[in-house]
Amino acid sequence: MSEICMQCPRRCAVDRTHRLGVCGVASGFRVARAARHDWEEPVISGTRGSGTIFFAGCNLRCVFCQNHAISHLTHGRDLTDDALMSVMLRLQDEGVHNINLVTPTHYAVRLASVLERVKPRLRIPVVYNSGGYESVATLRRLEGLVDVWLPDFKYYSADLSARYSAAADYCTVATAALEEMLRQAPTAVYDGEGMLVHGVIVRHLVLPGCRADSIRVLEWLAERFGPDAFLLSLMNQYTPEFAQNAPDRNLHRRVTTFEYQSVLDRARSLGFGGFLQDRASATPAYTPDFMEQSL
Repeated sequence: MSEICMQCPRRCAVDRTHRLGVCGVASGFRVARAARHDWEEPVISGTRGSGTIFFAGCNLRCVFCQNHAISHLTHGRDLTDDALMSVMLRLQDEGVHNINLVTPTHYAVRLASVLERVKPRLRIPVVYNSGGYESVATLRRLEGLVDVWLPDFKYYSADLSARYSAAADYCTVATAALEEMLRQAPTAVYDGEGMLVHGVIVRHLVLPGCRADSIRVLEWLAERFGPDAFLLSLMNQYTPEFAQNAPDRNLHRRVTTFEYQSVLDRARSLGFGGFLQDRASATPAYTPDFMEQSL
């Protein structure tokens, strides 16, 4: 059966049952890890952890990716649709707060069919945790199946997004995607434990040497959506260990305290609320060992 893939903004138009597109994986699910994860935002991980399912492959493949082993090298185990459903139900039985789908973009259409089947058996929310480079048409296919949207908003500059993610149109595409996510989940809703069960958190990772672009991202988001439209997670976890082969030498160092603080100060002056990270988070220790599969 032919499966011409047009589900993400790359629009590779390849049959992933026979050859690979930008994401680097076939059409069937490949999962690198499925387990409790305690290092997401407090309203996602809580006290019992987030039930994270890390998918292999990626439609961005950023040169600095801390999940390089799965995003670029596509390490993982192939799962059937039924097996993926079983993983979700098992995580729920383990008591996690949510099912957290990490880097699911290139599986989104197939994932929608799985969620339609499993959603009636889930008592916990589904989190869609992505790089933000999404097709609006595909996001609409997921309407009613995703409860919490957790996208990145990585860049404003087309030059930066072209150099680091080979996606010069990133800002335009991510803006349209975020608009659709906010249409589907316009209001933050919490359960009795203070966990987010409906809404949007936008993540932005401050990169070394890119302070001005980070500030422009925040100004753009405030201008386009307003600072109260979503929760902002301003991330300070950049780790150069994963980017030693990157051509830009800025990426070979950590973010300085000045760089992160100046971006944080601008976020506060714009009126954003949400989450921040201290400098101690900038270590590979917070990246799971994907060579030790946990399914």
